[in-house]
Amino acid sequence: MNFLSQLGGELRKLFGRRRTYMGYVVFLAMEAIILFVFKLPRSQRSMRELIETNGLGFNDYYSSLTVTYWIMGFSMFLLGSIYFALVAGDIVAKESEDGNLRLVLARPVSRLRILLLKYAAVSIYTITFVLFVGITGYAMAVAALGWDGGLFVWNYKMKVFGVFGTWNEGMGRISLAALGIGISMITLSSIAFMFSCFKMKPASAAIVSLSILFVDLVLQEFPFFKPYEQYFVTWRMSNWVYLLEMNISWAKLAGSYAFLFGLNATLFLIGYTAFRLRDFKT
Repeated sequence: MNFLSQLGGELRKLFGRRRTYMGYVVFLAMEAIILFVFKLPRSQRSMRELIETNGLGFNDYYSSLTVTYWIMGFSMFLLGSIYFALVAGDIVAKESEDGNLRLVLARPVSRLRILLLKYAAVSIYTITFVLFVGITGYAMAVAALGWDGGLFVWNYKMKVFGVFGTWNEGMGRISLAALGIGISMITLSSIAFMFSCFKMKPASAAIVSLSILFVDLVLQEFPFFKPYEQYFVTWRMSNWVYLLEMNISWAKLAGSYAFLFGLNATLFLIGYTAFRLRDFKT
């Protein structure tokens, strides 16, 4: 109970910072722009061609659920990662820079407990941010296109194709996918959190984390790295899209998320070791 009370205080502190809300504002603006573009004739023509080429009815699958999938699937990874890195890279490094950790460590509380609280707060922020984007994106899509219609999923890179004809089935899958994205993105937050535990500026922790992510992503695009794609972090993080297959590949999902959970634990331990060895008195 005491842990939950302290976690609540950590979350209030996290959401009391202005930069925490930067991502929310940017994504709201981006969703509005995407929906505006989706209403243009040329954009609808492209979507019509894609949907009808697969033998489906445009009016049935050009829906709020399909638009929500495109918003989340193609913006969260590149744009959302910036704000996850900023928040997670800030949570320890900023307090160290401001001198607040000296006061915290003067109390009878272990360094492990402090980091567990901060890591839990960052993880909650990551998942709730993804859910916020999904809910607001869907709400805007409903306002523009109406609530009815199925879900059309197409991802060439991951070789995933899914068609869900009813609203109930489509909503269930898109909700499950949103949760999968949130869990996947915790890995990026874990990378930034680890660097935040080192003696470096908050901005440096965020930049280094994003650099690692984008290097991993760029290398994955080279053809001669194709046989080794399962070893890339960004490829494993993208496996959430398997939740949108017609028949979910639970074995592939279990392998990917086991890999990510193991990586997250390793990153936390590295960060904890660095944090434990630091001297905050001088």
